[in-house]
Amino acid sequence: MVDIPAKDPNIDEVYKVRAGKFRRYNGEGIKQFTDVSTMIKNIRDGFLVIIGLFESISLMRKLKPDLVFSRGGYVSVPVCLGAKFNGVRYITHDSDPVPSLTNRIIGKWATLHFVAADKSVYNYPPDKTITTGIPLSSSFKPLNKEIREGYRQKLNIGPREKMVFVIGGGLGAQSLNEAVIEIMPNMLAEFKDLKFVHVVGKINLDKVNKAYQETLDKDQLSHIEVIDFTDRVYEFSGAADVVVTRAGATNLAEFELQGVPMIVIPSTFLVAGHQLKNAEILSKSNAAIVIKDTDLVTNPFVLAKELSMLLKDPKKRQSLASGLSKFGHSDARKKIAEIILKTAEGK
Repeated sequence: MVDIPAKDPNIDEVYKVRAGKFRRYNGEGIKQFTDVSTMIKNIRDGFLVIIGLFESISLMRKLKPDLVFSRGGYVSVPVCLGAKFNGVRYITHDSDPVPSLTNRIIGKWATLHFVAADKSVYNYPPDKTITTGIPLSSSFKPLNKEIREGYRQKLNIGPREKMVFVIGGGLGAQSLNEAVIEIMPNMLAEFKDLKFVHVVGKINLDKVNKAYQETLDKDQLSHIEVIDFTDRVYEFSGAADVVVTRAGATNLAEFELQGVPMIVIPSTFLVAGHQLKNAEILSKSNAAIVIKDTDLVTNPFVLAKELSMLLKDPKKRQSLASGLSKFGHSDARKKIAEIILKTAEGK
């Protein structure tokens, strides 16, 4: 596994502290607390947090930082509590409209809270909460005709071809992958000029490829590109007529900034229902078509119906793209950096 922070030229030093997460799953109720394996891991990780706290206290005394910035991952619990014990200020960030358990634990003592959605959604003190959006790669930018055509040319997509980009990834994407595989023969029969790019995650690559080979003929297979992982998501999504995706906060923010029509299928399994809330906000604003995962499992062709409708209706695609415009934050990185620097300087 590549140590990305250690290899980034913009990062001067990398330190590691022990941490652990509290495993819980949306919709599982009391069952998740009676699973022996989960209980053992949670108890083990509780001790790791305690060890990490002492490591963080020592690290804060050594580094004497002016400020700590937390994105809300579980490693932030010992780090930010270590900062608190040493009188070091810290800022939290929430990518989802439902604050993470980490930020609910450490939020009480935070100097500021950066949030992705409108700050009225959160229970943080309004005077300490700032809507910044999610910091994204500079590769993602609002689309115009020139940028979009450039992506399509690079991917060899003809002017009359339709392109669908499906990204589910490796975790929590099984139902999405299976649904796309099942509807594919019908979609390719209906749209002769259709191209699919399907990102499935490393653990699913062989399985998905085999399934397509068993259900499609040689000509149909030429219309599909299956990818395990890509760092060119912005090109595929920017070239697409429709994007089909889960409701992870970062992916949604990327596609919102681009303004691409989306069909969103939130995972019901992930903790605290973050994806369900993300999708609900888009649905209420008519900014995306949302399909329940349970509906997808029961009848995969609900996805085929919505896809077919969008591919035939450019006005509906434009309407969804316009609805997304108020969600995109192209200045999130700059805004976050400026406030962090000003806060560290005591301004």
